[in-house]
Amino acid sequence: MEKLFGLKERGTTVRRELVAGLTTFLTMAYILAVNPGMLGSIGNGMTPGAVFTATVIASAIATLCMAFLANLPIALAPGMGLNAFFTYTVVFGMGYSWQVALTAVFLEGILFIVLSLFNVREAIVKAIPANLKKAVAVGIGLFIALIGLANANILVNDAGTIIGFGDLLHGTALVAIIGLVIITILYTLKVPGSILIGILATTIIGIFVPIRDEAGLIIGHVTNITKGFNPFSLPEAPLLFKFDFSNIISFQFFTVFFTFLFVDIFDTVGTLVGVTTQAGLIDKDGNIPKVKQALLSDAIGTVAGASLGTSTVTSFVESTAGVAVGGRTGLTSVFTGIFFLLALFLSPLFLLIPSAATAPALVLVGFLMMQAVTGIDFSDPTEGIPAFLAIIMMPFAYSIAEGIVYGVLSFVILKSVTGKFKDITVVTWVLFVIFLLRIILK
Repeated sequence: MEKLFGLKERGTTVRRELVAGLTTFLTMAYILAVNPGMLGSIGNGMTPGAVFTATVIASAIATLCMAFLANLPIALAPGMGLNAFFTYTVVFGMGYSWQVALTAVFLEGILFIVLSLFNVREAIVKAIPANLKKAVAVGIGLFIALIGLANANILVNDAGTIIGFGDLLHGTALVAIIGLVIITILYTLKVPGSILIGILATTIIGIFVPIRDEAGLIIGHVTNITKGFNPFSLPEAPLLFKFDFSNIISFQFFTVFFTFLFVDIFDTVGTLVGVTTQAGLIDKDGNIPKVKQALLSDAIGTVAGASLGTSTVTSFVESTAGVAVGGRTGLTSVFTGIFFLLALFLSPLFLLIPSAATAPALVLVGFLMMQAVTGIDFSDPTEGIPAFLAIIMMPFAYSIAEGIVYGVLSFVILKSVTGKFKDITVVTWVLFVIFLLRIILK
């Protein structure tokens, strides 16, 4: 262990790394319920069971790569926001099949590997306006929260358009509101694994809350436990190599592809900086140790995830929970990866969790992502307005892609009319032309 991870050098022990690995797993295990529920709603062969298996295996592969290649206490899994973009924008919104969406994720992962190997990633990161980066995180947070409220019937939606409140005192909406209260209280009290504990508590409450039809007759319960339920089972086979390359030459597909790449890059970079800073692993020049290997681990996870049948894999900011209890090396990630693999044989337990229990988690994740808004410079209209448009277009247009498109377009226009051409990079100009052509030719 000492040779592999340098435990003494970083002031940690095997026991401390084990506790950190378990803590990280508990704080992010909600993805094992949320991701199958979200992607599994697509249907047409994409089942919750298959997505669960893909989520577990892809998370384990990526996290173990992070452990052995980069020696960092960072865990990875299919990213929140990217799975929503995959489901609600690409498939339900644009009308692409899930096979085409997986193809976009796969190609994005391949390109990310190339960018990681040749250090091109830094150039792309610097080319995107800083305020737009933060705005994307905020917009995705609002979008995720909106999806959670809609899934719980707290807000009633029709084709992505919110048309009012649901019945808040009965069924799914009532259980979701109770769950939101539980999760927010636990999070406020800084209880480790607050999101997962809240999901489990809400699931149990749902067992006792009936769902009624229009005549008032009970037709089931929010959490439905079938007779003979067994929490242990062999995992369902994942959707191996279900790609469709027939629609990859189009502006729409490029927008999808670029959004996956854009969000994946900045999710990863932001998480790497945040976690390594908290762990005290940043060097005196502000550099992240083995950053190339860390980015490569993320890219490998994305390619593996797409090949198995799930959306983009990215670094999870919940890794900070493991760091907070002492995790300092890749051994933390090893233990987290092992816990993911153990969960593979508990799929019925995770798939039992209803949308009423995962919705509060989505709302809280939205809150966490919303915090990036404090770093946006709204005092400069050429910075603030594009950021604002990017933020509001995501939930209002029910599309992460539209937020990025209108954010980039307005940024270039406002910078140009005010003569601030030096703020516009070559990459941003290229994106502006592509996005403008997309609107004209749509």
